[in-house]
Amino acid sequence: MLGVGVLIRGPSGVGKSETALELIRRGYRLVADDVVELRLAGGELLGTAPALIRHHVEIRGLGILYVPDLYGAEAVRDECAVELCCRLEHWREGAEYERIGLLRPNETILGKPVPCLLLPVRPAGNMATLVEVAARDHRLRAAGVVAAGRLDARVREESRRP
Repeated sequence: MLGVGVLIRGPSGVGKSETALELIRRGYRLVADDVVELRLAGGELLGTAPALIRHHVEIRGLGILYVPDLYGAEAVRDECAVELCCRLEHWREGAEYERIGLLRPNETILGKPVPCLLLPVRPAGNMATLVEVAARDHRLRAAGVVAAGRLDARVREESRRP
């Protein structure tokens, strides 16, 4: 997605496949649904799907779908480097969710630290948009652009003025 491989994780029924389907509809490519095989190669964390289920998605109410039949061969890829993890969870009243974003927490996967965001799923929320924005923000951070850091610096500068 935007040159960023995103691993979407979460409990069964939280909306991972629906999120992936919406991202595919927007022109992004699917590597795996339901089962993601991960391995380290050359320092990169790579994700792929088991050959048996590759390029299939399961959508409750519709069943098993084959993405290339629906969106064409360009809608899938066999393997991708995982650079960002988005963990979806059902919204929990009173739970603490990141609100500033100065630093990104990492999750260690196969010994490799990967930035990982916890995204609460709310009724009528658009998780595909949040995952897409997370990927865009990840790219900006890799280039040294951190919106929260920029705002923090402005607030600190303003507070120093007489």
